[in-house]
Amino acid sequence: MDQVEVMKKPSLAHGSDPASPPQTYSTESDSCIPPYLKNAYWWAYLHPRAVRFFERQWLINLILWGNFNRLRDTALDELGSVITGRLLQVACVYGNLTERLAVRLGPDAQLDVVDVARVQLANTRKKIGIQDNVVLHQQDSARLRFPDASFDNTLMFFLLHEQPEGVRRATIAEAIRVTRKGGRIVFVDYHRPGHWNPMRYLMTGVFKLFEPYAENFWSRDILEWAPPGFTPTRVHKRTYFGRLYQKTILCV
Repeated sequence: MDQVEVMKKPSLAHGSDPASPPQTYSTESDSCIPPYLKNAYWWAYLHPRAVRFFERQWLINLILWGNFNRLRDTALDELGSVITGRLLQVACVYGNLTERLAVRLGPDAQLDVVDVARVQLANTRKKIGIQDNVVLHQQDSARLRFPDASFDNTLMFFLLHEQPEGVRRATIAEAIRVTRKGGRIVFVDYHRPGHWNPMRYLMTGVFKLFEPYAENFWSRDILEWAPPGFTPTRVHKRTYFGRLYQKTILCV
């Protein structure tokens, strides 16, 4: 899912109900949502009923063929049992990834979460409550409004396969721009399985029905979608579940 101004969190008034989070997002309207997201993924991310339907841990695990916990944990492990510095999560995520990130934040750490859809940000705020070290932003992943080198690490969890090629390239370029030298960008997403894996053919059919940009995404390694001239100091890639999923780390 793709992701406008930094949204600072007001303190909850005494007696406020954290299950009904205050509107803490910018005054931008959802007219900023990219057309491809409206056309291809309104049913999954933009309609309030979709959010209520998909925000089920067991369902997200089922969609990932029982691999959500494993993939969540491999991302968490990469970032450490205690997260230090400033971490950017690009796009909200169904399931409990963001909650697990929040509880790992060290005393001086901060988690920033960006998404273009208010309904997704409101859902995330409802899940994690009001925390001084977690800040939500309504922003487009392809046009982040953060200064260069703002973050120590950046995480994208199952985002890139949902973006058209041009948006995907811009999203990766923005992640590189806002991640400091010496930092890491952690991607967890689909990966093209080997010819021997029957999931390759099953998922091709699933993608044709529900994920119009995913086959294009898994046609290349993530580094190949990065801007020309970008040379990471290190690349680490590991695949899971017969190579259907990947964790790729670009060290900036």
